[in-house]
Amino acid sequence: MPYRRKDSPIWWVSITDASGNRVRRSTGTEDRKEAEALEAKWKLEAHQMKQWGKKPTHTFEQLMVAHYNAVSGDLRSPERILSAVRRLKPFFEGRVVEELRRSDIAHYIEMRKAAGIANSTINRELDVLSAAINHARYKWEWEITNPVERMSLKEPEGRLRWLTRAEADVLIREAEKEPKSPHLADFIRLALNTGCRKNEMLKLEWDRVDLKENRLYLEGKHTKSGKRRFIPLNVEAHQALLGRKRFRAQYCPDSPWVFAHKNGERVQYMQNGFEAACRRAGIKDFRVHDLRHTFASWLVSAGVPLLEVKELLGHSTIEMTERYAHLAPDNHVKAVSVLDRMSRFGHADGAEGMQQVS
Repeated sequence: MPYRRKDSPIWWVSITDASGNRVRRSTGTEDRKEAEALEAKWKLEAHQMKQWGKKPTHTFEQLMVAHYNAVSGDLRSPERILSAVRRLKPFFEGRVVEELRRSDIAHYIEMRKAAGIANSTINRELDVLSAAINHARYKWEWEITNPVERMSLKEPEGRLRWLTRAEADVLIREAEKEPKSPHLADFIRLALNTGCRKNEMLKLEWDRVDLKENRLYLEGKHTKSGKRRFIPLNVEAHQALLGRKRFRAQYCPDSPWVFAHKNGERVQYMQNGFEAACRRAGIKDFRVHDLRHTFASWLVSAGVPLLEVKELLGHSTIEMTERYAHLAPDNHVKAVSVLDRMSRFGHADGAEGMQQVS
């Protein structure tokens, strides 16, 4: 009989497994009838395993629902799973995951490519399926293989679009003209001078901003990598936050959010205003995330070592930062100039060495 815990609206059941052990299990649903159906199914599976050694099977839907319920609370963007599931469902709906083969994955890839979908997008979709299967294998001990492993498609080098200083100045001036987005210009200034991601800024609270020490704090739950990060503030970033502080004092002094509307609620969407500012500034093919690329590109072009840029961006590996390496051409010039010095001072030694070898 399904029951509820005091701290959760989800129905749980207590059943006897095939080994005769009493186990408690979450149904992952708030619907009692659905919970009763799952309880009956699990009891039947346990009986079949005990009497005939029959192993239970699971549908694609059961896998994805169970996986989502298990991990969504720990994710920064659980909607990414839902988006991928919507793409996967038309092909895998009703399929038994224990029976999936690599040929099924290859067929899905062919279908998506025929629809004109980019390799990177297909990989992100299959990553969700692979993660769900691995979760079921290692956490719940489902006896299934993972046919998605080693099926990733090659992806071209990631898009890299950034602004010149002059273009950035024009964009900020145009952003200041947005009547419905009084936060936009300060948002752009802060992004260009900290390299923070959009959600890292839009979800930033004032208690994580230290204007005396000129830095802001990002806890692990606020970052993509899940690691804590301190962001130093230069003069421009400091001024952007002062602008938000003045706005807060005038309109919403009790709001905890750095980027807030006049009513104190958090700003969650800015795309329309940003695109309008870009159009007026004559800036094409530029996205909000490209502000972060611009920050990194300016630093590397100015000679800041890649390892320092990696730490500021919060990249988990140096390989992610190396996409900006080509913006420091002077480093390569200095490297090959070593050969010039060898040529000037090493001819005699080189000739003597050749004679010794011969």
